[in-house]
Amino acid sequence: MDRAPHRTPQARSLGFAAVISTNQFKNGSHIEIDGTIFKIIEFQHVKPGKGGAFVRTKLRRASDGAVIDRTFRAGEKFRPVRTEVRRMQFLYKDGTDAHFMDSESYEQLTVSEQSIAEALRWMKESEELEVLYIDDEPADVQLPSALDLAVTETEPGVRGDTASGGGNKPATLETGATVNVPLFVNVGDRVKVDTRSGDYMSRA
Repeated sequence: MDRAPHRTPQARSLGFAAVISTNQFKNGSHIEIDGTIFKIIEFQHVKPGKGGAFVRTKLRRASDGAVIDRTFRAGEKFRPVRTEVRRMQFLYKDGTDAHFMDSESYEQLTVSEQSIAEALRWMKESEELEVLYIDDEPADVQLPSALDLAVTETEPGVRGDTASGGGNKPATLETGATVNVPLFVNVGDRVKVDTRSGDYMSRA
């Protein structure tokens, strides 16, 4: 008897929609496959000359960040996953977990570094970020598609490189990430990077 109230909210949260089919796929959406939560990174509807249509997908497993390729029959259905975004302050990482604090309740929580390894490359301590909750569990960090970051280490630029524009060199950014930048970029410069590809875009 005393456990019934705990089951009801869980059932409500999972039952907000019946199913999601392949024709409702969107990049960034989450689906459940055989009890495992995946994020849709990209997908392609394929209609071959013979045989049934299918959907080719690239999925990221929410639990550990592993990326897999999966193909589904057109119209195949899945349980949709309830997602929510909360503002959090990134405190620090300890080699195993990344530590956050809820900006409103000041409650602290941890997320496995492995599951958000790509986002961690671009995150600065004390920065406010959007943490994605999947079925009420913190699972991912949502970053802007581009960020401005300071260069903390790189080989000195060479005179005339701005004009020629040829060649690249590695540069370490304030978050610890390393990207290839043009030869004219120096320590202290701020650069714009694409957080999805990890590529240098321009000087900020």
